[in-house]
Amino acid sequence: MRKYICIISTILFICALSESSSAQMKRRSIKKNNKRISNYRGKKEWFAKEKRYNTFGIALNALNYYGDLAPKPSRFSTDISFTRPAVAIGLSHRFGPRYSISGSFMYGTLKGSDSKSADPGDSENAVYRYQRNLSFRNRIMELSVVANFDLYPNMATYISRVKWTPYCFVDVAAFLHNPQAKAPATDLHGDPLPEAGKWVDLQQLGTEGQKATLLETDVNSGIKGYKKFQPAIPFGIGARFRLNEVLDLSAELGFRYLFTDYIDDVSQNYVDLGVFGDNELAKAMSYRSNEIVDPGLLVPRGTRNGETYNLLNGYGQEYIDNKRGSKSDKDTYMVTTIRLTYILGKTFNRAKFR
Repeated sequence: MRKYICIISTILFICALSESSSAQMKRRSIKKNNKRISNYRGKKEWFAKEKRYNTFGIALNALNYYGDLAPKPSRFSTDISFTRPAVAIGLSHRFGPRYSISGSFMYGTLKGSDSKSADPGDSENAVYRYQRNLSFRNRIMELSVVANFDLYPNMATYISRVKWTPYCFVDVAAFLHNPQAKAPATDLHGDPLPEAGKWVDLQQLGTEGQKATLLETDVNSGIKGYKKFQPAIPFGIGARFRLNEVLDLSAELGFRYLFTDYIDDVSQNYVDLGVFGDNELAKAMSYRSNEIVDPGLLVPRGTRNGETYNLLNGYGQEYIDNKRGSKSDKDTYMVTTIRLTYILGKTFNRAKFR
């Protein structure tokens, strides 16, 4: 009997101990959960999938050129009369309340002319440019990927997007360019040019000696030809306005930071005309002062290959002071944009009243 009483007592003790341990574990778990709840601040809700949307846009742009062929030496100088149109199309994806990314293609023309922009009466700033008499046009094809940041967030769906918001943008771009100029009637000897009156490509002529073999003592020694395919960094600001549930209208002002100074085919010094050999078109496109100045100002100048030309002093000759352009400042162009965008895959119906 005593044996059974001992066994039963042992079992009851183990059960009591187990129950006490279980209760202690439960108290610890409850305490841990309470601590976790007290520290909970809520889960941050990101832009849900149903709030994201894509847009298609068409844009009408105005292009303005800033470079060597400007009215004045200032890098901010431009001739508004040479504003040229451009068109663009693009796709955009809204992936956050403030953020979107888009890709676009733009085609347009840049243009500049010394004789039409520079004031010959401005002896301090512009007479040199007028007498230089260079000109160009450049048809630009640009592909870009743009990151946009809206000032006012839109946390809801496209239907409840803000009525308007300012925004800024920065992106990466690549563009194809090809500077051209209209050939004069005659070459520097006065003989008719076969290309007279036609737009000719300047890059292949090497108007600053890029295609010639220059001496080590030449001021443009070591000059390399520029590439037609170039990178750029566009940036700017704008404002977008909601027209209805699926249409937006945007206006923006942007600039293209370039890594080339040859949008206008002008950057460094004049070279000795003799380096062009028998390429009369390259000579005529490199030096154009004779077309505009008084012939009485021209003086005979010999070249290294023994030819002699009547040139305006300070132009068309290989001297360190005879600058054709300024390579210290890269060219820039400005893009002013009006864009209409349509939200893809979304529709709306106006209420009908009887």
